[in-house]
Amino acid sequence: MADPRAVRSRTTDAARHHDPGVRGFASDNYAGAHPEILAALAVANGGHQTAYGEDDYTAHLQRVMYRHFGPTAETFPVFNGTGANVVALQALTDRWGAVICAESAHINVDEGGAPERVAGLKLLTVPTPDGKLTPELIDRQAYGWDDEHRAMPQVVSITQNTELGTVYTPDEIRALCAHAHGLGLKVHLDGARIANAAASLDVPMRTFTNTVGVDVLSYGGTKNGMLFGEAVVVLNPDAVRAMKHLRKLSMQLASKMRFVSVQLEALLTGDLWLRNARHANTMAQRLAAGVRAVDGVEILHPVQANAVFARLPHTVSVRLQERFRFYFWDEKAGDVRWMCSFDTTEDDVDTFVQALKEEMAAAA
Repeated sequence: MADPRAVRSRTTDAARHHDPGVRGFASDNYAGAHPEILAALAVANGGHQTAYGEDDYTAHLQRVMYRHFGPTAETFPVFNGTGANVVALQALTDRWGAVICAESAHINVDEGGAPERVAGLKLLTVPTPDGKLTPELIDRQAYGWDDEHRAMPQVVSITQNTELGTVYTPDEIRALCAHAHGLGLKVHLDGARIANAAASLDVPMRTFTNTVGVDVLSYGGTKNGMLFGEAVVVLNPDAVRAMKHLRKLSMQLASKMRFVSVQLEALLTGDLWLRNARHANTMAQRLAAGVRAVDGVEILHPVQANAVFARLPHTVSVRLQERFRFYFWDEKAGDVRWMCSFDTTEDDVDTFVQALKEEMAAAA
């Protein structure tokens, strides 16, 4: 009988089922994991560590996050971005509470109704031209606290950078937080691409989060090179309650949490988070510059992070999608979104721009 402790000679039985040479601009989630992240997972592997966040890696992560967000920050690793938002918003609201957000916010249009169905809250949306809320826009929904017929506004949720690729300045968030707090509202920041925003502004992440009044942050790592995992970062401990219980009942408590925490450690201990974000942003600028030179293609929003939104003939987009994967943003209007990631290369961008020129010429 073979010894069950024997190590098999081959590394894995898994096989590659995709062509790693195929590139696209659909989402920064399409990219694989950064090699330094994969190395970190190997470092954390082996031996036994206490489960459910009582491990050494999660404890060390708290100290890493202090350097970015101050000594009052408390970090709760979770599986994914929707989970981070659901847990954070539950912690900030009562059962009868509501959250004011942009109409284009991810929590409103891209999370399958989870904030309302799972967190049990109401979203009060506001149309915005650029994805950004302002004090004046908040006031459109900030009323009716004593009206039992209306869900009570309790939180303002913003996204940095926004779903339209725009970036709030620190002063804009400071004004927004001051206004919200003056109305008795708390502030949540969905930071799925927070690293890209910091790279664009060339400031530390604290400059537009805890320093200016944000209460709770959903920290995004997957779009910035991690394999999986995000985190809820409580910046104002007085704003939340029962975070550990909320994370568990929301099914976001990882048993082997060390493998989430070590990825965040690898991303944030040095400058990997910033290197990845700067590169993705730079590739988006290169893409935008190439697109601007193509007659008949219009860039719709300022390119401030790693997204390019454009309008072009629908037939051209359909043909181009046969060569590169990307999504329509508003198919009826002909609007598309092109995303760059940490592993997008100059050749990827240039090849895509050339293909765009060819398809536009063929359509003409």
